[in-house]
Amino acid sequence: MKTITRKTMLYKTGVEYGDYTMNHVQGCSHGCKYPCYAYLMAKRFGKVSSYEDWIEPRLVSNTLEILDKEIPRLKNKIKSVQLCFTTDPFMCGYDEIKEMSLAAIRKLNNAGIKCCVLTKGILPIELAEYSKNNEYGITLISLDEDYRQRMEPGSAPYQDRLAALQALHDRGFYTWVSVEPYPTPNLIEQDIHNILDAINFVDKIIFGRTNYSKDITAYKRHKDFYNEQAAAVVAFCEERHIAYHIKSGTIT
Repeated sequence: MKTITRKTMLYKTGVEYGDYTMNHVQGCSHGCKYPCYAYLMAKRFGKVSSYEDWIEPRLVSNTLEILDKEIPRLKNKIKSVQLCFTTDPFMCGYDEIKEMSLAAIRKLNNAGIKCCVLTKGILPIELAEYSKNNEYGITLISLDEDYRQRMEPGSAPYQDRLAALQALHDRGFYTWVSVEPYPTPNLIEQDIHNILDAINFVDKIIFGRTNYSKDITAYKRHKDFYNEQAAAVVAFCEERHIAYHIKSGTIT
């Protein structure tokens, strides 16, 4: 696969539930069409020229060398490092990305730094051999495979994601699910409780609306809808003692 180099890797994220993060790949083969904020920003600032350019990921070849320089300087400031916020650490069909992600997590763990992983791919079972402080998550906004293929065409099937997450949960790891960007009924008719029932084994659920989409605002009840769905998530989590976080702007 194509590669690039960078000068820095670890940085403090502005995402409300994050600490530090790293993005060791430019682009994402999952090709989400929500639209994807990371793609919009990459195109706006000239990092990619088109959607086709975005879905051909480029691995940062000097990732580990950068970490060797940055970890000693930053480790006392870092509570956790998330992989990733503008790309995916376990893209389907890219063994080079998987191996670099595993090597980066191992290096961070060896320095006593916890990693939080989020993917629309398959969480490798090898992660079960890593630090027990790590947290592993998936994105899951539906159970409908037709919708996945339309909106996340290059991602892993929902049930495969869930099975990989369950396997790590069964090994005693903290697991979580990001139910965002959640769609309105004009995009797909579905019951949020079916999704919640499918992820009832996790330790934490994050829920958020879809942003930057005319389709969402075209749905006249979108504000009431997201209030109702957020309330359902909160009630579900509180009843089962599952931690939760409702993204800013979801409840109005």
